[in-house]
Amino acid sequence: VKNLDPGQLFLVWEALEERAHMLKCAPFMSRPLPIVMPIEEWWKVPYFYVGVKMYDWLAKLVCCFDTGVPECFYASKKNATHLFPLLNPDRLSGALVYYDGQQNDSRMNVHLALTAACDGWCGGEKFKGAAVANHLECVGVCKNEKGEVCGVQVKDRLTNDTFEIKGKVIVHCTGPFADSIRHMADPGCRKLVAPAAGVHVVFPKWYAPPNFGLIIPETTDGRVLFFLPWEDNVVAGTTDSKSTLTHSPTATAQEAEFIVQESARYLSVDADTLRKDVKAAWSGLRPLVK
Repeated sequence: VKNLDPGQLFLVWEALEERAHMLKCAPFMSRPLPIVMPIEEWWKVPYFYVGVKMYDWLAKLVCCFDTGVPECFYASKKNATHLFPLLNPDRLSGALVYYDGQQNDSRMNVHLALTAACDGWCGGEKFKGAAVANHLECVGVCKNEKGEVCGVQVKDRLTNDTFEIKGKVIVHCTGPFADSIRHMADPGCRKLVAPAAGVHVVFPKWYAPPNFGLIIPETTDGRVLFFLPWEDNVVAGTTDSKSTLTHSPTATAQEAEFIVQESARYLSVDADTLRKDVKAAWSGLRPLVK
């Protein structure tokens, strides 16, 4: 509590609110997912239980007790291995199970584009749908006589045509590349974004039950490791680490090996078998504020 970061608390608050909203308005692409958190030493159970319970109560406070997910609970060693059979019982004293939301983000992005492009009604007035364009690169910004940004100059990466798009409001949502666009509008601006890479490895579907995930709260380097069922496979990965800005991030063999070695510590599967079962690996960037 003494080292509580208000900025991080606000991000969690906002995410919990968005989770409840998506579970309620888009249940066809979102679902509650129970996640097993194995605990090695019995004396850590109260520590982690308090933390997870505070997460539950924060969600209730944010969503007026309509969180859309059940509450967390404690599972004994026997029950934990029943919920997640590949857990190594030799490193297990018990587990906590908490619920989070899982969403098909690709489907959500397509859904947003399709609905935005449709004509509709708002406040009794008819409006035209948005013009949705892909493969456009922002190469500059347009400013009015007051020096305010009123549009962008874009380049079609398929035809190499360059043209302007103007509007009353310009919304800047370019993720880890945000600083490059900000610099076009204000060359003297201070950089705000630090790109972070998250590496993921794909395993066969039998590495996790279809309705349960797994989270290791602390790996050897202090990060988090997770196993989540996804599209008839299991995705394993770690939380973000510092990275360089690139359009094509790739997962290195060293990063994939780290996931394999950490997984072998907690699962009843040896590292050689895990390594052979890796189906694919990828890396993605997300923006973190400096």
